[in-house]
Amino acid sequence: MSSNLPLTKIAVFYDGNYFYHVSNYYNYVHERKCRISIKGLHNFIRHKVAELEGQALELRLCQIVDAHYFRGRLSASEASNKVNQLYYERVFEDILMSEGVTTHYLPLRTFSGRKTEKGVDVWLALEAFELAFYKRFDVVVLIASDGDYVPLIRKLNSLGIRVMVLAWDFEFIDDFGNNRATRTSQDLLEEAVYPLAMHELIDSRTAQDSFLADSLFVPRSAREPGNDSGSGHNPPATAGKKENGVKTSTILSLKEGYGFIQYPPNNLFFHYSELENADFNDLLIGDRVTFRVGKNEETGQDIATEINLLE
Repeated sequence: MSSNLPLTKIAVFYDGNYFYHVSNYYNYVHERKCRISIKGLHNFIRHKVAELEGQALELRLCQIVDAHYFRGRLSASEASNKVNQLYYERVFEDILMSEGVTTHYLPLRTFSGRKTEKGVDVWLALEAFELAFYKRFDVVVLIASDGDYVPLIRKLNSLGIRVMVLAWDFEFIDDFGNNRATRTSQDLLEEAVYPLAMHELIDSRTAQDSFLADSLFVPRSAREPGNDSGSGHNPPATAGKKENGVKTSTILSLKEGYGFIQYPPNNLFFHYSELENADFNDLLIGDRVTFRVGKNEETGQDIATEINLLE
């Protein structure tokens, strides 16, 4: 089909820590139990921009011409001390690279004894504005929730660039009974030309939205290196190492994002974030694992850490 309509140029900018948090929510807490697919998300963005820009019948004229991912991360020496951390980072970088996403990393810095991101949001805003100014995107898609990005949206608006904000609002009770809530800045949504409540669309039951929402997630059957699962098949387990303090036992029970390992006289609690060579959703009761015994900083109780699934 020929068309006299111009190409709609789309640029996508990820606040990496926010995207990782949202993807973890859908993988471990939400009923879907799947991570968000980068490829599926980009396909969704193209469809939505075409719909909102009045080009629904000319999807090929809506193209993502730039995509950038910003996040803080550990240094190579620090990551090497965490089993398979470098492997997982490389797998995800391969996924981003395969979808044409440029990565931008800043080193995590220690403040008050904790590793935190510092300056990533400023870097994202500056890069986004500079690229938009020189490349004249038609639509900039911002995957972020922080109100600190409001000045960026205002600057993009002044250039005549429409901004789409992908927003997720959700809350849940964590493993310690605390209420955890994620909210997108209302100021951010009010400044955007196209604010999208992604949590509502994903849980929608309308036929069109359900189709698009389903395509956002990684199929369970596709959990292998090079896909969007962010985990892949289990790399060779390091559990066989006879290191001091490493224990071996079996998974006793599994809940929403946590479980218990059999370890007399009391069973040990573990959180999904302590798994080093497996995805939590792939665990089964009775699986043999190795682990170390650590302490919960808030309660002082013994917990299982550095958990590896045995082949």
